[in-house]
Amino acid sequence: MTFSSPNHVRPSLSLPLLVLSFFAATAAGSAGAQTETQALQTLMQRNNCTACHLIDKRKYGPHFNEVAARYAGDAKIVATLASKIKAGGSGVWGEDPMPPQAHVSDADATKMAELIMALKP
Repeated sequence: MTFSSPNHVRPSLSLPLLVLSFFAATAAGSAGAQTETQALQTLMQRNNCTACHLIDKRKYGPHFNEVAARYAGDAKIVATLASKIKAGGSGVWGEDPMPPQAHVSDADATKMAELIMALKP
């Protein structure tokens, strides 16, 4: 194919290669999100969070997709959520209080908060 006009730019990748690149990037992003979700699930089970919370369904407290959606864009929310995990609270998500979770390590509370906020609701 010859381009006679300076306004035409010869594509550097063919369409099939572009499509393949798109799907490979999408799969890599999906695998990363899946790994993060699994890490969150493991922390939730280890710290007994699943007694009241799930990732995508409401149980007693909010599901974590709700938390991620509500606080999206809040730069300080990870520290706030980690603190709330440890200290407990009430009134933010309804009448049911969240009891303090003093048994949760600071590292686990922070990692859970990071992983919750990484969810894409």
